[in-house]
Amino acid sequence: MNMSIRAISPVDGRYHSKTRDLNDYFSEYALMKYRVIVEVTWLGHLSKQDELPEIRPFTEEEFALLQRIITNFDDDSAEKIKGIERRTNHDVKAVEYYIKDCLAETSLADMSEFVHFACTSEDINNLSHAMMLRDGLVDVWLQQANELVGSIAEQAELLRDTAILAHTHGQPASPTTMGKELAVYVYRMERQLKQLENQEFLGKFSGAVGAFNAHLSAYPDADWLDIARTFVENFGLVFNPLTTQIESHDYLAETFHKMIRFNNILLDYCRDMWTYISMGYFKQRTVAGEVGSSTMPHKVNPIDFENAEANIGLSNSILSHLADKLMVSRLQRDLSDSSALRNLGVGIAHSHIALLSALKGTGKVDVNQAKIDADLNHAWEVLAEPIQTVLRKVSYPNPYEKLKELTRGTAITQAEIQAFVDTLPIDEADKTRLREMTPATYTGMASDLVDFIGE
Repeated sequence: MNMSIRAISPVDGRYHSKTRDLNDYFSEYALMKYRVIVEVTWLGHLSKQDELPEIRPFTEEEFALLQRIITNFDDDSAEKIKGIERRTNHDVKAVEYYIKDCLAETSLADMSEFVHFACTSEDINNLSHAMMLRDGLVDVWLQQANELVGSIAEQAELLRDTAILAHTHGQPASPTTMGKELAVYVYRMERQLKQLENQEFLGKFSGAVGAFNAHLSAYPDADWLDIARTFVENFGLVFNPLTTQIESHDYLAETFHKMIRFNNILLDYCRDMWTYISMGYFKQRTVAGEVGSSTMPHKVNPIDFENAEANIGLSNSILSHLADKLMVSRLQRDLSDSSALRNLGVGIAHSHIALLSALKGTGKVDVNQAKIDADLNHAWEVLAEPIQTVLRKVSYPNPYEKLKELTRGTAITQAEIQAFVDTLPIDEADKTRLREMTPATYTGMASDLVDFIGE
């Protein structure tokens, strides 16, 4: 039987085909592997410190042996750690014992007591979580986000000159272009992605209360601050020298808040696309065999944008909770962050599902030019704005009020607009320009503004 059918969370069930790329970064297997990386690398790092004479320098073959513990880590390795955990009832200690077992019967057996030396569990965990989050974002989420943004940008470029009737407060407003409106979302999303790409990921490695107590008890003359700093920075992380037992998680909150902002921009995009489809400005391509409604055969529902909206809500709820929860810890630490952090991948997975759904929806729409043109041709009243603006230029008395009287709440035709323009005491060039103007040509600089995306 396909066990995903029995999964409690749709992330690992219904949507597993969409989220499986995240498994290598946010699963329990991934957490165990990253812990092994930290523990093994720490042992190798200690062997390079001259101030620690009991930890002899390792040979090239011994460093290769340590590397194989990492590169050979697989499902069987993870199951061995779970077996040890069932005995110890401690997940990080199980990783330590697993590595010691790997070193037994090797030339490094005499060094096994320096595995997890002077460490508290959170030293291992905080670096693991930092790398999991960074690598998962860079390798999977950011790539998918950039693909979506690129797809919307292509649409924006393609439709840069496609005039549409804008709607403010849900009412017909000054025309714009579909390309410019899509470019607004691209510009906003790109800004958030740049901030995420520049996010710092912090790490600490300073023991049970963040003060190197155990370290100094064994080697009081060693430069533990430098040893820890170089170790943390070796992983591409930013060293945090001032912590309690835990790294304070502020950077995690920063990351989640940036993701939430991106999610909300995506939500805005999805709702607008849903609305444009509802208005008929976009048509959705049909797919052979697909059913839109169980009872209404004609329907082609905008389900991709609706699915994205639902998953954005779930993602934001989880990421918002984590951002609020993880920054607060009683005194030098409490364990409530540990259970919360196990849901790190869930919040990102729901966002990832939303990205895939929005990308699918974006790729299924075509402009419905007939509907767009019909709306523009029935909204000649929007030209009240340029006419009254030109009248202001020549100090015509009460131009706004004059146009309000002519157009507000009234359907007005092209002929009526042009007849009104003919009566105005304005320069002939202005009169000609206004007379020739249509809702489809009154789009300002909308087409040119598309050029700002990608800068």
